[in-house]
Amino acid sequence: MALDGHMQELSEKHKKLQELIESEMAHPDWDEVRVAALKKEKLRVKDELERLRSCVH
Repeated sequence: MALDGHMQELSEKHKKLQELIESEMAHPDWDEVRVAALKKEKLRVKDELERLRSCVH
């Protein structure tokens, strides 16, 4: 089903965004603006995933 593939893709994107956030914050001079943008994108992906999950169930 195409929806399952899209949800899997979003899950992977969410995971990669978390890894990017952790990687960025591991540096002593990490960029707060970049981290905030990554967190915002991660939240957007999470919200989309939740919306799709609610449609499936």
